[in-house]
Amino acid sequence: MFRSHKHHIDTAEPAPLAADLAREVRRLHILTRRRVSDLFSGEYHSAFKGHGIEFAEVREYEPGDDVRSIDWNVTARTGKTFIKRFVEERQLTVVVAVDLSRSGSFGTRGRTKRRLEIEAASVLAMAATQNQDRIGLLLFTDAVEKFVPPRKGNPHCQRLIRDLLAFQPRGIGTDISPAIDHLTHMLKRRSVVFLISDFDSPPYARQLAVLSKRHDVVAVTVNDPTESAIPAIGLVDVTDPETGQIRTLDLNHRGARAYATARHREREARDMMLATSGADRITLSTDRPFVPELAAYFRRREQRR
Repeated sequence: MFRSHKHHIDTAEPAPLAADLAREVRRLHILTRRRVSDLFSGEYHSAFKGHGIEFAEVREYEPGDDVRSIDWNVTARTGKTFIKRFVEERQLTVVVAVDLSRSGSFGTRGRTKRRLEIEAASVLAMAATQNQDRIGLLLFTDAVEKFVPPRKGNPHCQRLIRDLLAFQPRGIGTDISPAIDHLTHMLKRRSVVFLISDFDSPPYARQLAVLSKRHDVVAVTVNDPTESAIPAIGLVDVTDPETGQIRTLDLNHRGARAYATARHREREARDMMLATSGADRITLSTDRPFVPELAAYFRRREQRR
């Protein structure tokens, strides 16, 4: 949060009042369902294939069939050659892991990073639900705050949206490693993991590489443009939302440029680490619609397949 000597900008987004929570859950649920139906339910289905195969039927052998598929028991019983046919197991296990640390309260373009995270997570949960996938939720700060095991169904999806809107975390800092470790130990079958954060965290590269080997991980980075493009506005009190510490910076033209350069280098280092971790990447920003970004990613993923 930035507080100049002339202006006070409070970017924190208040939690919904209890009386308004049910209304907000319904509103976001309807909005999310419309976004998914109109824009990319097909892209989601095409982008993520199943992580196994399941038996479908036996049928009589035809020239060109793989002899390794012959069902010898049925063949011996009937006197004719039959083969087993398998199909891709479509149902996926999807977990959306959302960073609820205090840095998410920052936002200068009409919504906070926290709100963008909540809406993106809701859309991903709805897309999984409409495709009959099992969807789970992990909320974290510098520790794991809440884990909802994956389940199917629209009531479960509504419950996840409610948790995203209503949950008040105890922690305020960011540490991605405990969340990754929790998923590594909890997820027994191969899953799709959407990890949503600004990724300003102590080192987590090793843990993320391990998770990416076992699961299909998509790192969804959430940014606000002002974080890396501070205007030259003179003396500014800068409050770290995660520690409460206040520093006074002289953001004259030279100071603003130096800050922007430092933030750019931090983002480059973060992006390089994510690129070498084995995880896929999606970048979202508070100053533009996020659904087209998700749909574009799903189309790119489908083309890679």
